[in-house]
Formats: sequence, structure tokens, C-alpha cells
Amino acid sequence: MTGPYPQHHPQQPPYPQQPPPGPGGQPAIAVTTKFMWLSFFFSFLKPKIFLNGYEVPAVWGRNVVPVQPGQHHLHVYVPYFLPPKVGPADLAVPVQPGQPPVELEYRAPLWGYSKGSLGPPPQKYNGMGITIGLLVGVLVVLCLCCGLNVMASASA
Repeated sequence: MTGPYPQHHPQQPPYPQQPPPGPGGQPAIAVTTKFMWLSFFFSFLKPKIFLNGYEVPAVWGRNVVPVQPGQHHLHVYVPYFLPPKVGPADLAVPVQPGQPPVELEYRAPLWGYSKGSLGPPPQKYNGMGITIGLLVGVLVVLCLCCGLNVMASASA
């Protein structure tokens, strides 16, 4: 693991799930990471979250990271084979002193070469149009191939 973040047991969250809001409370950024069930293979992978260039331990679901007040850069993606970074997304996140956690949502795209969605919830799944288009195209080709085979065997 890179960055100044402590090692943690995989069953325990690395940070408290609800930092205390209000004056004197630790400001935080909460990123909820999601993927659509059609991309079920993502369940075997873990998303990568980088805060100001340092990797933060992350899982699918809610990830809370205590931060200092100020401007922070958030980068999220899902590691894969091709492409090596699925759904990269970046966001500048301003955090004020004493405010409750900044709630953000990251959604991995349906098409591996699309960008991910990162921002205030709810976000949309990018790549929906091209995924539906490819599925329809494959279905049409299969229907045409099967139809040609049926016609060829009927004429023989």
C-alpha cells in the first residue's frame, strides 16, 4: 500500500464510518462506490481511491476518509486488464472546517472505455448507450446467422 495511511485488518474499516460533524469534529470525505449488476465481474475487484495523490483503502460501498479543511483532489477508478484503469474519474473537493462529511458517489461505467461518474449522489452509469447498442448488435447478428442456417437447411 502506498501513502501515509495505516495498515488495517481487512474486516475492519480503516476509519470511523461516521466522523462527528459540527464544530471541533473531524471533517471527512465519504465516497460511496457502486457498479451495476451487469458488470458483476467488478465484485471480484476493489475500486482504487486516491486523495491528493495518495491511495486510500477502498471497498465497494461507503468509504469515509478524514481530511483537513481545504481543497482536495479525488481520483477513482477500477483496476482491470484492458484497459488497466476502468472508469477513471477526478473531482476537486472543497472541505470546510466543522462541516459534516462531504457525501460523494462514484459509479463504475458499463463500457470499460467510458469514464466513471463522480460527484454528489445520485450519479448515472456512463456507457449505457454503447453497451445496449453492442448487445442489440450481437443479438441481430445471431438472429441473422440462425435465420440463414434455417433457410439453408430448409432449401436443401
